[in-house]
Amino acid sequence: MITYNVDGVKMPAIKKRDTSAWIKEVAASYGKKVGDVAYIFCNDEKILEVNKQYLNHDYYTDIITFDYNEDLEEMGIKNTISGDLFISLDTVKSNSEQQHTTYDEELHRVIIHGILHLLGINDKGPGEREIMEAAENKALAMIR
Repeated sequence: MITYNVDGVKMPAIKKRDTSAWIKEVAASYGKKVGDVAYIFCNDEKILEVNKQYLNHDYYTDIITFDYNEDLEEMGIKNTISGDLFISLDTVKSNSEQQHTTYDEELHRVIIHGILHLLGINDKGPGEREIMEAAENKALAMIR
């Protein structure tokens, strides 16, 4: 089940049913099902608080992904992704301006970026950023 929640911001104008279907289609293209995935849309202050509290990082970011796949595997549930994804709508807006994309394009990129992390794609090591960008572009091409 995919849920969409807000903390201190207005719910972004996304088509939840279509977005959920797209997320499930992307996961299926990697041979995975979507379990419990919660999106929490928030502001920069909240994401900084989460980043400090849980990751000991003192900086703003667009998304923080908490991956619960290992918990599922321990329960014998395989090929299913699960996690909480915090998205700062403030940073999405500033990123869209810097990248010269629309707010909706950037929001969808960040929404799927977290799912790709849950699918095992990383973006911090050598060459990983390019792999992530290619996976994002492939997923974004799947939006109807």
